Amino acid sequence: MAHPYLDRPGPIALAHRGFSLDGLENSMAAFAAAVSLGFDYIETDVHATADGVAVALHDPTLDRVTDRRGAVAALPWSEVRRALIGGVEPVPALEDVLGSWPSVRVNIDVKSPGAVAPLARVLDRTRAHDRVCVASFSDARRRAVLRRVAAPVATSAGQALIAAFVTAASTPGARRFAGTVLRGVDCLQVPATFRGRAVVTAATVAAAHAAGKPVHVWTVNDPAEMRRLLDLGVDGLISDRADLLRSVLTDRGEWAR
Repeated sequence: MAHPYLDRPGPIALAHRGFSLDGLENSMAAFAAAVSLGFDYIETDVHATADGVAVALHDPTLDRVTDRRGAVAALPWSEVRRALIGGVEPVPALEDVLGSWPSVRVNIDVKSPGAVAPLARVLDRTRAHDRVCVASFSDARRRAVLRRVAAPVATSAGQALIAAFVTAASTPGARRFAGTVLRGVDCLQVPATFRGRAVVTAATVAAAHAAGKPVHVWTVNDPAEMRRLLDLGVDGLISDRADLLRSVLTDRGEWAR
């Protein structure tokens, strides 16, 4: 039985860090823009401040996207909250993102070990377990969150599991065992290619589906690539261009909202 996060018909469309053509990624304005387009799934990242506040931010520092500098983990929330994304939008607390749109499902990429416990506390306080998917490049971080939350949450595979799965699914003699690699995760969230090697192929999609695991592909911004992947049978796309993804799905009769 699918986790409630994944229990919906048709391909899942995820707005990567919300939607902003102005570089306001992971801001409340970007999330609001995605929701206004009709997206019921958004993707974000989580770091934690020095005093344990989980924040929706991709980078470990404020330097790239805000008007301030410094490592998030070394700064208190009182300082991080004053940083403005693109000089105009404050860095949001993850709890505010979850609380502002209680029906929206949120894919959360755990970016640092220090974010594990703050994230678990936020999920328990907001009782958002049924509407989040916890992701991480690190399977250890993903498992650490699962050990701390009070109720099950959906999770996707980290890099080590993905590499093992793709190797098995791409090897004819091992293909029938590939699904065993994915025990303990609910879905497979992967790039289409990695270091020049195809990750999403007919064989890997078939192997994931045989194991009962949907495949979501990131980060896909080109309409032709969106259509190619959907034709391969992937179950979700994660995109910076929510507008283009919505158009592609609408044209295919797959924008089921």
